[in-house]
Amino acid sequence: MTDKRVLTIQDISCLGQCSLTVALPIISACGVETIILPSAVLSTHTGGFSGYTFRDLTDDIPDIMNHWMKEKQSFDCIYTGYLGSIRQIDYVGDLIENVLNEGAVKIIDPAMADNGSLYYGFNEEFVKCMAGLCGKADVVLPNITEAAFMTGISYRAEGHDEEYIKSLLDGIKKLGAKKVILKGISYESGRIGVAVYDCVADDLQYYFTEKIEKNSHGTGDCYAAAFTGAVMQGRSEYEAAKIAADFVVESIKKTIDDENHWYGVKFEKVLPMLVEEVNQ
Repeated sequence: MTDKRVLTIQDISCLGQCSLTVALPIISACGVETIILPSAVLSTHTGGFSGYTFRDLTDDIPDIMNHWMKEKQSFDCIYTGYLGSIRQIDYVGDLIENVLNEGAVKIIDPAMADNGSLYYGFNEEFVKCMAGLCGKADVVLPNITEAAFMTGISYRAEGHDEEYIKSLLDGIKKLGAKKVILKGISYESGRIGVAVYDCVADDLQYYFTEKIEKNSHGTGDCYAAAFTGAVMQGRSEYEAAKIAADFVVESIKKTIDDENHWYGVKFEKVLPMLVEEVNQ
């Protein structure tokens, strides 16, 4: 077990099992101290709920950072999830510059799009800025849609082949990222997986799991949090990608029979498995 400290910046959706409400418990369960920087507070996430409350905390981010600097606090990793504006992306750059230890790991989940479309409120300028942030990363965790937007390559919902996947990975490499975990790859029916690409060594590996036909909110956040926790406990990027994928699949399985639990996955029930896998 290590004594590393992870700083994660993303929103708090108080109900909905996504963003900070999954990052904090999952990374902590991996035995890693987790420092949070909320970018906004919502009563629920936006996927299926209506009338939710929203408070933007963008203006608080510089003061929080400056206080940490005054207190001489620094961190071994920064992991970003959903960032709601270009200003927030810029502030992440400031955090990277000012509150990370030497050699700290920079993990960027460009949480801005899925199923071929950008999330509400985002545009091409946001994509450009997010691509710039990904260029500073040690590890980038895009899905197929996000990779397509950042590289300018046409999105394919299905019919993936290795040539297409390699073109996306090469495009992310050209941004400047060191390693890419590309999520949502499917080369055959009933299987879904990730590509783990070391841009420096030009080394590509895959990991596939069964594909469960259920759309679940927050699984990308659960994946990124489990991946971050595993990496900070010394697992390789490929091992961490495998652990995170298995964790998400089992979380979906624990939820699939509960029609009332449509807003997230019951990841809590799978934390014992995650802890065991991370610490083997």
